Amino acid sequence: MRIDIITAGTTGSVAPYTGLGHRLAAEGHDVEIVTHAKFADTVTCCGLRTRPLEADPFEELISAHNRFRNAGRSPRALHEIARATERAAVRLVDGLLTAVDPKADLVLLSTIVAPLGRVIARYHRVRSMGVFLQPDAPTSAFPPCVLPWQPPGYGNRLRARTVNALTDALYSAANRRLHARLGIRHRGVHLLRREREKSRWPIWHGYSRTVVPRPPDWRPGLRVAGYWWPHECPSWQPPSLVSDFLAAGPPPVFVGFGSMMPEDPDRLGDLTARALRRAGLRGVVQAGWAGLSVTGDDVITVGALPHGWLLPRTAAVVHHAGAGTTAAGLRAGVPAVAGAAPHRPAVVGGPAGTARGEPRCAAARLAHRGAAGGGAAARDGRTTLRGAGGGLVAGRLAREDGRGRWRGRWRRWSRDAALAPRGLCPGPALSPFPGETPDPIRPSGEVLKRRTG
Repeated sequence: MRIDIITAGTTGSVAPYTGLGHRLAAEGHDVEIVTHAKFADTVTCCGLRTRPLEADPFEELISAHNRFRNAGRSPRALHEIARATERAAVRLVDGLLTAVDPKADLVLLSTIVAPLGRVIARYHRVRSMGVFLQPDAPTSAFPPCVLPWQPPGYGNRLRARTVNALTDALYSAANRRLHARLGIRHRGVHLLRREREKSRWPIWHGYSRTVVPRPPDWRPGLRVAGYWWPHECPSWQPPSLVSDFLAAGPPPVFVGFGSMMPEDPDRLGDLTARALRRAGLRGVVQAGWAGLSVTGDDVITVGALPHGWLLPRTAAVVHHAGAGTTAAGLRAGVPAVAGAAPHRPAVVGGPAGTARGEPRCAAARLAHRGAAGGGAAARDGRTTLRGAGGGLVAGRLAREDGRGRWRGRWRRWSRDAALAPRGLCPGPALSPFPGETPDPIRPSGEVLKRRTG
């Protein structure tokens, strides 16, 4: 079966799909990952084919965020970053139109590309499926992953619907452009979301049920597969700077804020260094999108490194509560301190975080507090984590294979779908989820008239 995996975003939005893609390729499928060109080496190193997603809208978002930060978060700056997000989604349209291969048998879509990619897949009569790293379906069990933690209750469902409505609004301009480019009758993003839920469009979530159980109030078709651990490149070797530093002393504390953009990166780096010195610990600081730079006798700054290799070699992890870093920290079985910048609260008790976020605290203060907290945990050894059940979680995650959990249903569906005539959207009998029905897009009357005239 020919399978395309389409994703956009940061390294954390791409790396998990190398593991999923590698497993599918091992099952005998023809797999291609479509993403930004800068991740080509990450994909090809794993033995997978890649095709570039022409637009990289996140470069513009970084520039907009810098202007937002420098303008003191004025209403005008806030409006500008919202407009930049809309423009980024519009730019994504042209890339996705060429990304979806009409000859593919199945298209797997990440969260960011799903609202647009699903429309294109349906236009080409290609079966699609969601492969999300965080949940977006409303539930009473936990709040949406962009909001601070709230205890279980119906209010969480209302919060999720509000967040989804705001997200849909950001895709509105891109959705109009997409329908115009395809020559089909326009349908709003909110209507498309309702149709997605009504048709029980299948979505697999790449996080562990050990960390967050599947909510009992979710609809059929929403599944939790387990973490899709990034595939380790067989030819990768750690930089000598890192390997020499690790060998020169006791395990360091890892400090990384991923795609966070703090108000003052220089101050954040300075406070991180001072916090590590105060705790009497060595540190490995990841530059991330903020471009942190911390140097000293007992601290080094590194670029992107496989967390699956690095974190088990550390004494503790201070991170931004991103889904991938949180998962790698749990799997490594080392103490972790999660915090969040004020413009991106941590997900607490959810797949992207395990500790209470403090959205009102400055990122630099969190780094200072986090490194000190990580130092205390590191000095106490790993007993702190194991005493809280962390060792049990680490053991379960180490044995977990989210890539293979869907294998039974997947094999049965892929065998049946392979028998369907090419170009036809498989019917309900070929769906891996009972109750799912095909929902093909028809050209508008005007376009249909031009084609048949």
